[in-house]
Amino acid sequence: MNDAEGTLSISTHSSPTGLVVLRLAGELDHYTGPGFRQAVEDVLRGPGTGLVADLSALEYCDSTGITGIITAYRLAEAAGSSFAVAALSPAMTQLFRVAGLDQVLTLHPSVQEAVDASNGA
Repeated sequence: MNDAEGTLSISTHSSPTGLVVLRLAGELDHYTGPGFRQAVEDVLRGPGTGLVADLSALEYCDSTGITGIITAYRLAEAAGSSFAVAALSPAMTQLFRVAGLDQVLTLHPSVQEAVDASNGA
């Protein structure tokens, strides 16, 4: 069973404007989804004004991962914070569009554009 388990690396850093950038690298799936949710909850407890999910290094995302992204958006909304998705690969962009996430979230081409948009720049 361990062979099927994906790996996900999650790192955070704050932008100069106070937004927290959460960078995901690897696979967002059934095995790694709970860690992603915990990271989002931890960020939303902090003093940041919002959250940007940097998905530039996301290699795989299944239905559980998509649910995790939607949950992150809803958690941020409930906390009165912004939530943005940035830097998806072409394959991930296509997946998010097919799943309809582009109807709920703005898919920013880069982290900097997501930060700028969240700050009204």
